[in-house]
Parts: sequence; structure tokens; C-alpha cells
Amino acid sequence: MERQRLRILFLSQRNSARSMMAEAIANSIGQGQFEAHSAGVRPSAKVDPLAVEALEHAGVPAPDHPPRHVREFSAPDSPPLDFVFTLSDTAAGEAPPSWPGHPITAHWRCTDPEQFDDPADKRRALSRTRSELERRLRVLTNLPIDSLDRLSLQSQVEALGRGERS
Repeated sequence: MERQRLRILFLSQRNSARSMMAEAIANSIGQGQFEAHSAGVRPSAKVDPLAVEALEHAGVPAPDHPPRHVREFSAPDSPPLDFVFTLSDTAAGEAPPSWPGHPITAHWRCTDPEQFDDPADKRRALSRTRSELERRLRVLTNLPIDSLDRLSLQSQVEALGRGERS
């Protein structure tokens, strides 16, 4: 029997770079295993063009939607989520909503590209973030999710966020 795709939400402050990149990478390398989405607690008006550039450089298609608000995924009638990963300290510090499906949550801190004024520094930060996210998501893809209990899976995804090998 084929397993249902796991629904993942990546949450950042603006949903303009980090979370968009995570969504794109998860949908690209997840080989149909994931249905990834992204949102922000205070969404930007548009996606960061340097984040799109970083994805294109890696051969990953960028999401074709504007930044979205977390409310789209936390409403009572929203489809259930399996995982919610916060990528920014700001998003992690927000009071979490009641998520449909009672997902496993973890903080996967990524550098905020907005802290860099110089475009070259911002590109380097986004490149590192893309690489970090890809590594974490490749490990997640290879976890024996079906054979892990909830507590073990929670521990595994939290370790990924701390940069520990599982």
C-alpha cells in the first residue's frame, strides 16, 4: 500500500526567501513523498529575487505563488499537517497556532538574508541556507518515518535543526 504524502509547512517571518526555498527544495527532492508549503507570520509583498536566483542556480523551480500568511494553514478547516518547521527565530518566537492534524514541530534556524545589505553577502547567505535546507531535507527523506514512533521522529527532526547527524 502506498503511503500518503506528508504535508509539511515551512514557516518564516516574511515567507520571501528561506521558507520559499525550503518549500521548493522539499517538493523537488521529496520524490512525491512530501507536499510542502510555506508561509510567513508577517508576509512580504513579494518573493526575494535573490532567493529565486539561488534556487534556479541549483536547478530547483521556485514556487509560483506569492508569500502567504500562516492563517491559510492554521484555520480549523485547513487540511491537516504532518510537520511544521520554523526557519526564523522570529517565527519560532511567535505563539504557535493550533495546527490541524497535530503536526510534529521543530525549529530549523536559518540565517535571515535581510541582515545583509551587500547583495554579494546576501547571495552567499542564501546559498548556504539552500545547502543547509537541502541536507536536512535529504536526511528527512531517508528517515524510516513509518517505523518511528512520534517521540523518536520528534527527536530526529529536532536533531536535524541543531545540525546533528541522525
